[in-house]
Amino acid sequence: MSGSKIACISVIGKGDTPLHISLFPPYLNSTIEFSFLLNSCLDIFEIRQKQTSVDQDLGLLHAIDERLAAYGWLTTTGVKLLIIIDLIGQPIPTGIEKQKGSARSGSKDPDLKAVFRALQAAYIRLLQNPFYSPDDHVPTVKATAPVSSSLQITDHKFIAEVKHIGETWAPDAAVF
Repeated sequence: MSGSKIACISVIGKGDTPLHISLFPPYLNSTIEFSFLLNSCLDIFEIRQKQTSVDQDLGLLHAIDERLAAYGWLTTTGVKLLIIIDLIGQPIPTGIEKQKGSARSGSKDPDLKAVFRALQAAYIRLLQNPFYSPDDHVPTVKATAPVSSSLQITDHKFIAEVKHIGETWAPDAAVF
């Protein structure tokens, strides 16, 4: 059997520019595929904002296939947090599976509120850093200027926190 795990965590700015994307094994070399998936999630954010009043936790945005599912969270400042879950995950060692008493399945909708709160707290700590300027990550309106990697968050502490959250999450985990 196997357990669900996080495949991708993304922080998207107000202008729908990706501020940070973290990929986790076995998807480390799938940057283009996940960029496409994240862009399709932004379309769903936009549709939901037009149709209803949007709560912070948007829950399941869409099931990409039988393996991947995208979940979303909208901050009050318009920053979007996206998590793509690998519902099948990696095999669980038989000793651990027997200790749990029951096998995990990817069919249940995982509760990701704790993960989103931890990500939002990490982002807030980043904003409280006096050396971080969020205005540097707002793209300027120039038709000829390509989107550069300077729009990405490069704070090592924030990146380490996101990596820790993504690597330690389990469907039954509540605290990070």
